[in-house]
Amino acid sequence: MDFEKWRPWYDKIVTTFGFDRTADENSADLLEKLIEGKAVHRLVVQKMIEGETVVIFGCGPSIERNLNEYLTSAMKDRSISIAADGATTPLLKIGHIIPRIVVTDLDGRIEDMVDANKKGSLMVVHAHGDNMAALTSYVPRFRNVLGSAQVEPRPHVHNFGGFTDGDRSTFLAEEAGAKRIVLVGMDLGVVVGKYSKPGHTMDYPADSTKIRKLSMAKELLTWLAGWAKAEILNATGPGEKIEGVDDVALSEL
Repeated sequence: MDFEKWRPWYDKIVTTFGFDRTADENSADLLEKLIEGKAVHRLVVQKMIEGETVVIFGCGPSIERNLNEYLTSAMKDRSISIAADGATTPLLKIGHIIPRIVVTDLDGRIEDMVDANKKGSLMVVHAHGDNMAALTSYVPRFRNVLGSAQVEPRPHVHNFGGFTDGDRSTFLAEEAGAKRIVLVGMDLGVVVGKYSKPGHTMDYPADSTKIRKLSMAKELLTWLAGWAKAEILNATGPGEKIEGVDDVALSEL
């Protein structure tokens, strides 16, 4: 992502949520240091994704239903799987799927992400001003990491665009040259899926901040759909309509 193309969105995000730009910069610097010696080159992701169909698993309330649809569809053996943070848990526990890539800002179930990484998942770890403690605690536990941030990139910390783990995964897939991107578990509504944060056994109502974050994610996906080279489709089913993104069923693909 050309940072100048991204800058207006970053400015909007900072203004909307009152984020600390200096903290974002410091967090990116910290991640750069933490992954020294085990940082994965972004071309590794490009070689994995370029020309492929990518399925991005979000943590919305639809994820379990979508996952079961995926397991019985032709997509299962013909796509690259990306888990957005907490979606790693149902992929491992229900689908017995090791995601090829996990995109995370480290607020999902860490033990499941460590397990996925040990079994071969590439970690794309995101740095922002509020997760420096998590970076310090958990990044050393991962074997191979591609860094990401919302600010200007560093040598090993890239800016792919996107805000939440789900839409950032979509931007990553586009940047890496995916031919088709299919979204599942991306409800983007007023109910938060139980896998979004550890400790929940049921879906729960989103608070006002979460609703605004999901609204921002939807705005970003709409923007991306307007210029992306990849075909972007939404197979979530229920949930918010994303302008410019056609709704489909996994069984149709």
